[in-house]
Amino acid sequence: MSDQERRSVASGNDTIHRFGPNSFKLQSLPVPRAGQVLGLVGNNGIGKSTSLKLLSGKVKPNLGRINNPPDWQEVLEHFKGTELQSYFTHVLENNLKVIFKPQFVKRIPKHIQGNVGELLSWRHTRDMKQELAAELDLIQIMDRDVEDLSGGELQRFAIAFCAVRNGDIYFFDELSSYLDVKQRLKAAQVVRSLVRPDNYVIVVEHDLSVLDYLSDFICYLYGKPSHYGVVTLPFSVREGINIFLTGSLPIINLMFTDEPLNVAETPLESDEEIETYAGHKYPTMTKTHGNFRLKIVEGGFTDSQIIVMLGENGTGKSTFLQMLAGLLKPDSVEGSDVEIPKFNVSYKPQKVDNIYNCTVRMMLNCHIRDSIRNPHFVNDVFKPLLTENILNKELVNLSGGELQNVALTLCLGKPADIYLIDEPSAYLDSEQRIVASKAIKRFIRHMKKTAFVVEHDFMMAAKLADRVIVYEGQPSVDCVANPPQSVLTGMNLFLFHLDITLRRDPTNFLPRINKHGSIEDQEQKSSGSYYYLDD
Repeated sequence: MSDQERRSVASGNDTIHRFGPNSFKLQSLPVPRAGQVLGLVGNNGIGKSTSLKLLSGKVKPNLGRINNPPDWQEVLEHFKGTELQSYFTHVLENNLKVIFKPQFVKRIPKHIQGNVGELLSWRHTRDMKQELAAELDLIQIMDRDVEDLSGGELQRFAIAFCAVRNGDIYFFDELSSYLDVKQRLKAAQVVRSLVRPDNYVIVVEHDLSVLDYLSDFICYLYGKPSHYGVVTLPFSVREGINIFLTGSLPIINLMFTDEPLNVAETPLESDEEIETYAGHKYPTMTKTHGNFRLKIVEGGFTDSQIIVMLGENGTGKSTFLQMLAGLLKPDSVEGSDVEIPKFNVSYKPQKVDNIYNCTVRMMLNCHIRDSIRNPHFVNDVFKPLLTENILNKELVNLSGGELQNVALTLCLGKPADIYLIDEPSAYLDSEQRIVASKAIKRFIRHMKKTAFVVEHDFMMAAKLADRVIVYEGQPSVDCVANPPQSVLTGMNLFLFHLDITLRRDPTNFLPRINKHGSIEDQEQKSSGSYYYLDD
C-alpha cells in the first residue's frame, strides 16, 4: 500500500458513494477476487449491504457527488490502476450475471410467489435442484408455497434459489440468520461449491465461526455506523478476524476501537466456591406437541451458572424454556401432573416484537425502573448494550439489533432467580454478539443467578457456557434433552452428532471449524476430541 493510499484509508477522504447531504457515506470498497470467497465483517450500519449493491454494478458509485453524479467512464478513471478498475470494467463490458441473496429473507414472499419446487425448477441452470434440496433440507417443503415458509425455511430456500442459477457474481447478505449450527455449515458448504476460477463470491456474515469456515479472504469495515464506513484491503481469514477483534490495523498503525474484543471464555470459579452455591433440580418430564415428543432428563444446576442448550432446530429447546417459564405444562404421568419446582424466572422469547407504542425510556421505566437506576446494572448491562443511546427512540422505529438489545436489557433487568434467554445473537452484528455475551456473563456472575440460553453461534455459545444441555434425536419427531454436563463433554457429544470438529485459535481464542476431511479434522476425530479447548 502506498503512502497516499494509507493516508486515504486513515482519513477516509476517498468517498465512493453518498446517499444525500449529511447522510451515510462509504469511503472505500471491498476488492473482489475471482475464484475465491470474500467475506465481509463489520458493525450493522457500516456499509456492508451498500458495498454489495455498488459491486453488483446495479448502483453506480457517485463518488460523493450527489447533485452531479459521474458517468461510468469517470468512475473507472477514479479507480484507475487498482483491482477495482479491472473488476468494474469486467462487470460492465461483459454484462456479468449477478445473483443476489438479500439480507431480509422475511421480505421474499412479497417479491416471489409460488411453489418452492416449481420455483427451483424454473430457475435452475446448474442441474443441481435435487442435490441442493437434500443438502439444504428442502425436500419436505418442495410442495409448499413460499408465503407459508418459516424464517429458517425461507433462508434455505433463498440460498438454493441463488445456488441453482449459473451466475458470474454471487452475493450472499447474511447467510446464517434463522439457521441452526448444522444448517449454517451446510449453507456454507453450498456457497463454497459455487466458486469457479472465473467467478466472484462475496458473503456478509456475523457468525465469526461460519465466516472463518467459508471465506478465503476477509475485508473488515470500520467507521461510525449510519455516518460513514471504510473498507480495508483483503486480508487472510485469520489476519482479518484478528484485525476485527483487536480493533487495530497494523499496516497503517490505525486504532478504531477503544479496547479489543475478547472471545475467550471466562473460567468458572473453583470447585470449592461452586459447592457453596445453592443447588436446584428439575424432574424428568415429557412434552408432546402433535407428532413431536420431547423427553427432558432430570438435571441439576447451581447459582452463578449459564447453561447453554445445544441442538438443531426443531429439537425442543424453546419448548424446554417455556416449560421452565411456566408457559407450558409437562405431560401428565398416569393421570398425575408432573411438578416443576416454582422458579422465579425472567424470559426473553426467541421472537421479539414491537408490542408497545412508546419510547424505550417509557417502556424501561414502566418495567425495570429500579434496575436502570442501579449502578451495577448500568455498568454490567445498560451501558454495554448501548441501550442508553436509544432511550428516546420509539420502539416501532428500532432496528432488529436495537430491539434485541432492549429485550435483553428488559429480561436481565427484571428481578429473578433464573433468566431464560432464547437466541440472544439474533439480529446482532459480530461485535454486538461479543458485547452481549460479556454483559450476560458478567450480570449472572455478579448477581449469583442462573441462566438457560439457547444459542446457535459457536463463538457466543462457547463464551457463555458453564454447562451445556445437548439435544439428541430426530428433529420435529422425537428428541431428548440430556442433563447439564461439562462444556468439554457436552461439546464433544454435540459435535460428534454433527460430524464436525472444532479447534481454538491460539491467538484470538475463536472457535474455528475444521474443513471436513482436513488433517486437523481427521486427527481430532481419530482421538475422539471433537472439541479442543486448546490448539
